[in-house]
Amino acid sequence: MATILIIEDERAQREALKEILAGEGYEVETAPDGETGLARLQETGFEIVLTDMALPGLGGMEILRYLVRHRPESLCIIVTGYATIKNSVAAMRLGAYDYLAKPVDPQELKLVVKRALERKQLEQENLRLKKNLYRRFGFANIIGTSEAITQVFDLVKKVADTDATVLLLGESGTGKELIAKAIHYNSHRRQGPLIPVNCAAIPEELLESELFGHERGAFTHAVRTRVGRFEQANGGTIFLDEIADMSPSLQVKILRVLQDRAFERIGGVKTIKVDIRVIAATNQDLEDMVAQGRFREDLFYRLNVIPIRIPPLRERTSDIPLLTSHFLQEFSRKKKKAPKRLSPGAMDLLLRYPWPGNVRELENLMERLVILCEGEVIEAVDLPERFRPGAPAAAMPKTIDFPEQGINLVSAVQEFERSLILRALENCQWVKSRAAQLLHLNRTTLIEKMKKQKIQPTPELHSLPKRFLYRQ
Repeated sequence: MATILIIEDERAQREALKEILAGEGYEVETAPDGETGLARLQETGFEIVLTDMALPGLGGMEILRYLVRHRPESLCIIVTGYATIKNSVAAMRLGAYDYLAKPVDPQELKLVVKRALERKQLEQENLRLKKNLYRRFGFANIIGTSEAITQVFDLVKKVADTDATVLLLGESGTGKELIAKAIHYNSHRRQGPLIPVNCAAIPEELLESELFGHERGAFTHAVRTRVGRFEQANGGTIFLDEIADMSPSLQVKILRVLQDRAFERIGGVKTIKVDIRVIAATNQDLEDMVAQGRFREDLFYRLNVIPIRIPPLRERTSDIPLLTSHFLQEFSRKKKKAPKRLSPGAMDLLLRYPWPGNVRELENLMERLVILCEGEVIEAVDLPERFRPGAPAAAMPKTIDFPEQGINLVSAVQEFERSLILRALENCQWVKSRAAQLLHLNRTTLIEKMKKQKIQPTPELHSLPKRFLYRQ
């Protein structure tokens, strides 16, 4: 319920305003003069303060000045007579939200108060989102304690609150965009926009328009003027991801922006100046591309002011336990699942894995395990087969004879797996948990395989295929 303080010396007017606003469901207090109102404001805060401009003693402007200095979260609405309209304009310049002329129209009063509260709610929501962004992309939320990632943290902290151009180097999935966000949200530009552009995802013929914008009629289908990403990033940061995929002709134009912070829209003649910070990223070797003539040398040196190499996950394996714990907690909360943890055997397999997809691959794996695993503990058998080298071979006999000619090996393996599952189920009277133990599988893994093989407990399934012959 919104709280409103009315400061009005005329009793009839004061009671009328209170009745109107209380009828809208607001919690309303009143004060007969400026001194009483100020004392109440010093005790507690109100979301809206409705004050008469011409009060005996302490006037409405003094109340407004106090609010601006000491209660900026309170919005002030001035009530004034027609003779003091100029003073009302001065009050608006000082920081008042709006003013109402006497006699106050009840509908106008309701509308102005409603809009003031909507604005206050929007400001609070923006502040909450910015705080969430800072918490999410603060340094403390980049997970890792290994020496490799600690060196990255130290470098990021040094350059974050500068305007230096940063070049992030690293394999796909190492977290380059997360580092870019950490740099932006820990800089003096955090209140400005962060505009990401994936240069590899946008077709070459559209990327120039995407970056610089275009004027109406600049080319076919340009039916209106478009503001580009560089303009959108004014006052903030632009993140050029996969910049190595940019065409040579576009590299020339990017070079000019880096040098002069100026450009023209496609089809335009007006030079547009922007105040931006540039962060670029690539998973390719730019020095090698320069040597091959595939990337401009001058652009490379403009980008390479502060190079930061993000290590692949295989170079920071000591961070894997922290990362898995973080992702398991995060996805358990999002998916509304019971908290899960990895068994020592499963963790050992993760530590041995080379992680070609880096942190992104680990994150996707943890999401999958949270969704599919029913137990509290994630065992080694719950991991995909690529994490368990030798597991498929151990389940297979040493040799398999195929009497038929031209048999498909994949089909044969699937039929063999089906026969093993059926045999285990029959031996355990179709009790899945017991059959899973017999097969050294997790119960959820067995159920997945049964669904994949379309195995149902029907009478037809009691006869096993005889096509496999085994030799020891």
